[in-house]
Amino acid sequence: MQLYVIQRRRKLLQVLMAVGVVLRNYVTGGPCPSKAKIPGKTIVITGANTGIGKETARELARRGGRIIMGCRDMEKCEAAAREIRGKTLNKHVYARHIDLASIKSIKAFVQKIKEEEEHVDVLINNAGVMRCPAWKTEDGFDMQFGVNYLGHFLLTNLLLDKLKASTPSRIINLSSVAHVTGEVDFDDLNWDRRKFDTRKAYSQSKLAIVLFTRELAKRLEGTGVTVNVLHPGVVGTDLGRHTGMHQSQLSSTVLSPFFYLFVKSPTLGAQSSVYLAVAKELEGISGRYYDVMTEKDPAPQALDERMSERLWNASVALLGLNGQTVSHAHPTSQSAIATVSPELTGNPVFTTTTSEPVKSTCLDKP
Repeated sequence: MQLYVIQRRRKLLQVLMAVGVVLRNYVTGGPCPSKAKIPGKTIVITGANTGIGKETARELARRGGRIIMGCRDMEKCEAAAREIRGKTLNKHVYARHIDLASIKSIKAFVQKIKEEEEHVDVLINNAGVMRCPAWKTEDGFDMQFGVNYLGHFLLTNLLLDKLKASTPSRIINLSSVAHVTGEVDFDDLNWDRRKFDTRKAYSQSKLAIVLFTRELAKRLEGTGVTVNVLHPGVVGTDLGRHTGMHQSQLSSTVLSPFFYLFVKSPTLGAQSSVYLAVAKELEGISGRYYDVMTEKDPAPQALDERMSERLWNASVALLGLNGQTVSHAHPTSQSAIATVSPELTGNPVFTTTTSEPVKSTCLDKP
């Protein structure tokens, strides 16, 4: 009788675990539905040595891609690349240095890509910063705005020639549902005048990514290069370490069952990026916002075409990229650039006079 009871309990536990897995997959979006292979395709992924980026690299390597892992911490990136090569038996997985908090580093990375790679078929702008303190990048930009948005804006524009020569090619930008509360303050993009608010700075950077995606899609019409943006869901990575949740006793005990159901593993979190990178049904689809793997409308402010063009022009001015970005299908307004401080328009890099030391340790190990 005792053995019978034990067996019944085991079966009940197995059933509950199976139901939990099915429910979790349903709630979190589940695995990528596309089984497409990508042999011969070159994929560039930023922030690829940890979290969503690492799992995206692993899955795309498993599907046969040539993977370029762009990371800030080369020791960890090399270790991740070795691990992925060993587990996928794909020898074409490479670690390359890029610090998205440094214009110099981004340009050096692009130069290396252009020298070493015959083509770039997919660019996944994955690396990110979340809710870190009021730190500045090497070039004086707010860390969240600089890494999440401006660094990827620069990287994408500098790689466009490669992407255009490799058509059909895809650009995938990772944003967040946090963009719905985002506001772009064109008078103080880098939080030099206002009291710094880490939450609002994060939301601004994520809104900027959606606006950038939609504007770039318009500028790339007819080129064979598509660009889409996604919210991967709530994923359990180191990205949220500045929010305090990691140190919370409540989150680690009382809320843990809810976290299991609603907070994805990095493997599940990567499925949206994989889907947008490989799905054949998305060929030619551009300028769309995906909540996990479902196309949805972004926040109303993300649909503002005047704002997206204004942000584009402001970004060009901040980065000193005049004449080096893809042109618009129709004449662009110069009024947006006029809203940027005069001292920025003539300089290749915006500098800051802050006495705080430059820090980049809040990066999610990109």
